[in-house]
Amino acid sequence: MRPSGRNVSEMRPVSIETGFTKHAEGSCLIKIGDTHVLCTATIEDRVPPFIKGTGLGWVTAEYGMLPRATNTRMRREAASGKQGGRTVEIQRLIGRSLRAGVDRVALGERQITVDCDVLQADGGTRCASITGGWVALRLATNKLLSAKVITSDPLIDHVAAVSCGIYAGQPVLDLDYPEDSEAGVDGNFVMTGGGKMIETQMSAEGATYSRDQMNELIDLAEAGVAELVAKQAEAVS
Repeated sequence: MRPSGRNVSEMRPVSIETGFTKHAEGSCLIKIGDTHVLCTATIEDRVPPFIKGTGLGWVTAEYGMLPRATNTRMRREAASGKQGGRTVEIQRLIGRSLRAGVDRVALGERQITVDCDVLQADGGTRCASITGGWVALRLATNKLLSAKVITSDPLIDHVAAVSCGIYAGQPVLDLDYPEDSEAGVDGNFVMTGGGKMIETQMSAEGATYSRDQMNELIDLAEAGVAELVAKQAEAVS
């Protein structure tokens, strides 16, 4: 039995509220169980120096957790003068995951920055950030299309992510914190709406896993991502 009482293949409740902030070109509040992330997308008419003059666009991301997103207060990273390694790794993951679903030629020479701020954490914050980040990106690119700033849709496909792991000897979908902290194997799966893999992060933490178990986790992830993509489509329709 999972601590939450869910079936092994059951997601936590998912909700996506769009237009959550006033000023950003795209924004949403995504809730996956007790993990809540605010995602905003900002359009700028500039690109990083390494692609300037190429005609290609760029999508990047920043990630952070509020001090009381967890049980105890975390010091703001700005107060220490630098980002932690975990933060840098997660925001790079979000950025490259979202770029995998973008036609950078169609976007044109402009940059969209997706900011993901974790308001409350209960496991799966990077997956919620990618899933909500795509919604914010979709809303921002819709504005470019409606204003005829661009003529072709730069979003090739949905991008969403979900965690899976082996908890109490069973493959389970969408780990919450109690499961994540005790899972023998834990993985994050980033996929397109069409089911293609973008990134898979899997590691054994106190237990090894077999090829068959890995395949079971991928099957669970595909089902979870399909559910998330349906929620994304509903949110932006």
